[in-house]
Amino acid sequence: MSIHFTVSDLTRNLFHSLGLDQRAPRPLNPEQSLLLECYLAGRVPESAWSDYVFETPDLARHAEARRSHH
Repeated sequence: MSIHFTVSDLTRNLFHSLGLDQRAPRPLNPEQSLLLECYLAGRVPESAWSDYVFETPDLARHAEARRSHH
């Protein structure tokens, strides 16, 4: 088994873990938008949501923005 990371992956993960990636979130694709809607409706468990957010940090930013506007 081998694990491969690029420098950009490591940098992105570091910035994410330190909370330094506060740029505007990228637009979500249709699948991500549906996932966000399901999460906000309470249909996605927190454990699964955490996995999705780890892979796509913009999901958390979109969720926070939606919560702050409602």
